[in-house]
Amino acid sequence: MDLVHRALLLLHLLAVIVWVGGMVFAHFFLRPAAQSLEPPLRVQLMQGVLQRFLGAVGGAVAVVLASGVWMIGRAARQAAQAGGSFSMPLGWAAMAVLGLVMAAIFGHIRFALFPRLRRAVAAADWPAGGKALAGIRRWVAVNLVLGSLTVAVAVLS
Repeated sequence: MDLVHRALLLLHLLAVIVWVGGMVFAHFFLRPAAQSLEPPLRVQLMQGVLQRFLGAVGGAVAVVLASGVWMIGRAARQAAQAGGSFSMPLGWAAMAVLGLVMAAIFGHIRFALFPRLRRAVAAADWPAGGKALAGIRRWVAVNLVLGSLTVAVAVLS
């Protein structure tokens, strides 16, 4: 493995840590602690945290996808240059599919559910904010399962 490949793999892994680790923190630590707050404070706190987190995850998603495509493309180019054919390993294919599904779910959270939360906070509509947070929580839980499965595939394949 050359230095460029190692650097991209490092960026890939750091981005995965931000994304999956952030979901673990939000789902298992922040959300339960915030439950003790009154709805207006809880919804405003979660909106502020998610605003920052979703921005960071947007960057992480871009890094994960770009570095993953680059590493797969590099392996395919090397196989072609050596006169062989490239057959993507099953583990890589699984990681790619899971990563794309996770990115789509992130897009749904960021561009459909989070704007509902922002509108609810702006209108001081705490029940609507709670409903938006419940939807975000459900999809974060799905993405957390998929992210954990992806990490398992990476380690075990």
